[in-house]
Amino acid sequence: MMREIFFEDYVEGIMRESQGRTITETDIVMHAGQTGDFYPHHMDAEWCKTQEIGQRVAHGTLVFSVAVGMTANEINPLAMSYGYDRLRFVRPVFIGDTIRVKTSIGEKREHKKPDKGMVVEVVEVINQRHEVVMACQHLLLVQRRVGKKESLG
Repeated sequence: MMREIFFEDYVEGIMRESQGRTITETDIVMHAGQTGDFYPHHMDAEWCKTQEIGQRVAHGTLVFSVAVGMTANEINPLAMSYGYDRLRFVRPVFIGDTIRVKTSIGEKREHKKPDKGMVVEVVEVINQRHEVVMACQHLLLVQRRVGKKESLG
């Protein structure tokens, strides 16, 4: 869905949550092929049995990529991704785990461009056990309303 939302329209604390998505062995194999990351932690089931974790884990970058896609259900033509900060892989994601993404507006900041503002989304990826498995901040550069500048105090 496409919807114009100006910087001034964002409200701190507002949260949205995605539907679930199960991570499969195919996801892991495809991601390894795309990235060249064939580490045994992701690819070698027998080796993983000899390790503390006991089974293959999804690539952190796979979980991140899937999570970003899961949050892309709304398109704001007035906003552009400025990047991600504070990315952490908190817990492993295993084959068969189902993840969902909670995204909330954490902060609004001034930006050096007077016609733009920075919106910081707090992103948490949650597994089926309600545990946070990944967290980060998504920075959005958002168009301001013309002729109106909000006080952020």
